Amino acid sequence: MDGTKRDNIRVGQVVEIVLKKDQRSGVLTEGIVKGILTSAPKHTHGIKVILETNQVGRVKHIVEDVD
Repeated sequence: MDGTKRDNIRVGQVVEIVLKKDQRSGVLTEGIVKGILTSAPKHTHGIKVILETNQVGRVKHIVEDVD
């Protein structure tokens, strides 16, 4: 699913994000969304979230949807 639209992202979902330090390499970090930081309805580089591990990054892929 598309990680550039805020409506697609929910707390508790498993997502893959790119951390600020990994933007050049494109390394993805998987985790569970703890909170959504971007207030805009969409962002071209991905919606910024904080994971339960307190890592912050932009969503590139939604791995598992929440019911």
